[in-house]
Amino acid sequence: MYAPERQQEILRLARDSGRVDVVSLAEEFQVTAETIRRDLKALDRAGLVRRVHGGAIPVGRLDFEPDLAERESTAADEKDRIAKAALAELPTEGTMILDAGTTVARLAAALPLETSLTVVTHSLPIAARLADHPGIQLHLVGGRVRHRTRAAVDAWALRAYGEIRADVLFVAANGFSAEHGLTTPDLAEAAVKRAAVAAARRVVLLADSSKHGQEHFARFGDLSDVDLLITDSGLSPEDTVAIERGGTEVVRA
Repeated sequence: MYAPERQQEILRLARDSGRVDVVSLAEEFQVTAETIRRDLKALDRAGLVRRVHGGAIPVGRLDFEPDLAERESTAADEKDRIAKAALAELPTEGTMILDAGTTVARLAAALPLETSLTVVTHSLPIAARLADHPGIQLHLVGGRVRHRTRAAVDAWALRAYGEIRADVLFVAANGFSAEHGLTTPDLAEAAVKRAAVAAARRVVLLADSSKHGQEHFARFGDLSDVDLLITDSGLSPEDTVAIERGGTEVVRA
């Protein structure tokens, strides 16, 4: 089978199942994993699929959401650098909201033992990380827990965020851009993120550069709602200038 024929079949499989992975495709077509990666790269360049960890999804699947384990292993080095840079934005003996997200979770894990803060979060993994921290007064927001993200959503969570005012929010997004704003695949999570943004005096977005330009199903704000974006050096200088022109400061870690 020639490469164009194989790539056409890969695209069909991606559209039928919503996702393809390198290992399974290599076995099915009896080629090496590197050959499949080249095929996926060609389809990605053509705008037909989007590469994700271990495989690809067809373009147009705005509701696609990787599970927690996959997201934790994606862009790990970049997320660590972003979390380290975010430490400089901690309020002094104040209050902060930590959104559900793997990069935000890395920030929670990096908090020094001498940190003295009030922390509010609707993320079970983040709450578990901070439950034994000696300097943190932890408030866990309740609600229905989404299995994919381990985040509390719906009316209880929305009501809780409507009753507080925090110094800073560290928020996550699956996609961000000046054109499409801040997006995530799930409407319920978007509603909680929107409420958290409204509950904070300052909003800091922690997002690696691969999320720039991505658009997902549920929109929860404009990029102009963000005071500071902390990302990695993969965000181009041109895109950085464009974002800052809209009023959002950018730090590339």
